Amino acid sequence: MTFIAVVSDTMLHPFYPQFFMDKFLVERPEHVGYYLAACCLIIMLAFPFWAWVNKKYHLFDILIITQLVAAALCITIFWVSNIFLFWTIALTMIFFKGSYLLMYPFIMKIDEQENHTSSISILSVIVHLGAILGAFFGGGMLDYVDASYVFFIMAAGDLIQFGVCLYLKKIHDTSTETSATKEDEKEEESASTWAPHVLKIGGITMVLYFSTFLIRPFFVEYWEAVTQTNSNLMGGMVYSIPAFVGIMALIYNHYVAKKQSPVKVILPSLVLGFCGILLQGSGFSFSIIVGRLMYGWAVFQLYVQFDVIAFQKSIPENYASDYSKIHLLQNMGVLMASLVSGYSVELFSLTMPFWISSVGFIVAGALFVFFFRTELFKKVKTKTLKSLSV
Repeated sequence: MTFIAVVSDTMLHPFYPQFFMDKFLVERPEHVGYYLAACCLIIMLAFPFWAWVNKKYHLFDILIITQLVAAALCITIFWVSNIFLFWTIALTMIFFKGSYLLMYPFIMKIDEQENHTSSISILSVIVHLGAILGAFFGGGMLDYVDASYVFFIMAAGDLIQFGVCLYLKKIHDTSTETSATKEDEKEEESASTWAPHVLKIGGITMVLYFSTFLIRPFFVEYWEAVTQTNSNLMGGMVYSIPAFVGIMALIYNHYVAKKQSPVKVILPSLVLGFCGILLQGSGFSFSIIVGRLMYGWAVFQLYVQFDVIAFQKSIPENYASDYSKIHLLQNMGVLMASLVSGYSVELFSLTMPFWISSVGFIVAGALFVFFFRTELFKKVKTKTLKSLSV
C-alpha cells in the first residue's frame, strides 16, 4: 500500500516547474516553492487530525473513505484550468491522502521491537522504489503526453489502496485491536508532553529534512541546465539515483551492519552526505552523478537510523504520539525548504540550494554531537578503558 501511494504521489515531484508552466503558464520559481510549502502545511495539519479520528474509528474504516475521496478529487483535477481552483482541489486531496501516514506507527506497534530496524529499512526501500518508478513514469509521461494525465494514475493508485484496505479490513480481527487501542489511548493522553528524545530527534531531523528537501524541487531543471538536455525521462532517472542506492544500503544493513549502533552510523553519514551535496552543486555532470550516489547512501542511513533511535527511546503505547510530533517538526523543515528553494533560485541561481543544504548538514551534525555527546563519548571512553585493562 505504501509502495503504490509513493509511486502515484511522487510522479510530479521532480517536475513541478515544468508542470505549472505547461498547464497554467506559470514560470515563477517561487510559485513552486509556495505550492510545495502549502502541501507540507496541509500534511502537518492532516496527520494529527487523522490520528485524533483514529482514536474513535478503526484505521481501515478511515482509509477506505479517505482514499476514495482522494481518488475522486484526483480525477477532478484533470479538467481544472484555473490555478486557484487547482490549488483548492489539490490541497484538499492531499489532506485526505495524508491519512495513510497512520500506517507507519500502526506497523511499528504490531511489530516486535527487535525487528524495528529491519522493518524501518524495508519501508524506506519501499519508499525509495516508489520514488524511482514515480520519477521514471512521471518523466516519461511529461515527455510524451499532457501532464494532466498523471492525475488519472494518481487516482488509480488511490483506488488500489481503497481495495487493499477493504481486503485488510475483511481479514483483520478488529475486536482485539480495538480493545487494545482503547487501553493505549489512556496512556497516550497522559503522555501528551514533549519528551526530551522527541525534541532532540525532531530538532535534528527538522534541519536534516530542510537540507535534503531543499535541493529537490529544481534538481531536474538544474540537471538539464548543466547537461544542456531537455529529456524529463533522463532527468527523472538521475533524480532517482539516491533511491537505487537506498536498495544497496538495505542489503548492506541487513548482512553487514545490522548490529551496528545507530549513533555510530549517523556521524559518518552526515559527513558523506555533506560531500555528496557539494559534488552535486559543482556544475559538472560526472560530479553530480557521483554526488547523487554518495548523497543517496547517506540520506538512506540517516532517515533509517534516526527512526530506529526514535522508536528505541519510546514505548509502544506512545509510538503514534511521539512519531506524530517528530513528523510535525520534520515537516516544518520541509515547509521551510519549500519556501527557501524557490526564493534562492529566483534571487541567486539553480546552484544556491546546494550550498544552503550543505550548511544545513553542518548544523545537523553539530546538533547531533551536542545532543548525543553522552552516547558518543561514552562508547569512546568504554573502548579506551577496555584497551587499558588488557
